[in-house]
Amino acid sequence: MSNAARLFRPFLFLLMLAAAGCHAQSSSAGGGKLPPELARRVEILIRSKTNLPPNYEMIVGPRARSDVQGFDEITVLFSADGKSSKPMTFLLSTDGKTLAQFNKFDISQDPKTLVSADGRPARGGPANAPVVIVGFDDLECPFCAKMHAQMFPALMQRYKDQVRIVYKDFPLDQHPWAMRAAINVNCLGAQSTDGYWNVVDYIHAHASEMGGAEKTLAKANETLDTITRDEGKKQKVNEATLGACIEKQDETPVRASMKAGSDLGVEATPALFINGERLEGALPIEYVYRMIDNALVAAGQTPPPPVTLPSLSSPPAPTPAPATGQPSGHAPGQ
Repeated sequence: MSNAARLFRPFLFLLMLAAAGCHAQSSSAGGGKLPPELARRVEILIRSKTNLPPNYEMIVGPRARSDVQGFDEITVLFSADGKSSKPMTFLLSTDGKTLAQFNKFDISQDPKTLVSADGRPARGGPANAPVVIVGFDDLECPFCAKMHAQMFPALMQRYKDQVRIVYKDFPLDQHPWAMRAAINVNCLGAQSTDGYWNVVDYIHAHASEMGGAEKTLAKANETLDTITRDEGKKQKVNEATLGACIEKQDETPVRASMKAGSDLGVEATPALFINGERLEGALPIEYVYRMIDNALVAAGQTPPPPVTLPSLSSPPAPTPAPATGQPSGHAPGQ
């Protein structure tokens, strides 16, 4: 049960079972049901440390070998109202005096590889740039637009080829034309990286104009299609292929990107992953600089000298709600 699971979320805690007058049962490493007296001490201690409600029953399992020297594993099951939790693992010292619980995390994988940028149009540095920034973006999100207009030019100016930027799609449900915008730019991006970024730049700069004077979804969709097709002509892409992709409006790749973001804990936009380290919301740019500098140092690179630039003026927390006001920008291809 989720309530029981939340009782043990701290990264590490150590529960001491020794008490005056207690005669701890010793045991050989691994194997065997706990003596009732020892199982009771485990139960009482867990109840007292977690304020477990009295209607919760506990079942303390037998010892099993662990990979922690001096400790065996035991599992504890919590149940109430006919429902049971997943077994929770504790460590019990071989002398029966100490109970511990901790979480192990695999850090063998380079965090930079946790968020894939494969197959996406990129700007900035080359594919082997020491820092890769993957942004989960919503083209109708005003905070994304502000970050896009203010932050990324500053990053390109400061870090140049040391940083490579990739966008992945994360259109929010409350933004009615964001899905179509994502599909359209991807249709163009399949044939032209420059075209992709030109349209992304334009949409972020002119999002408030997409619905026209009447502010309708139909007008927004029409405008998005026109912008994408016009940019395709400028980039000399295969117009029939582009047009068929726009007409099809296949959401599958965008939905896959959204799931990838959700699996990584993304709940709102903008969300950035800087060599795998997550940053959410339109935060002051000095936070981003610090994260990039740290990533460069970890990669054996020297960060550029410090610079003084204005911070972003957006709120410090990620917000999925619509807001008014968009920065100005240039039309695609200009």
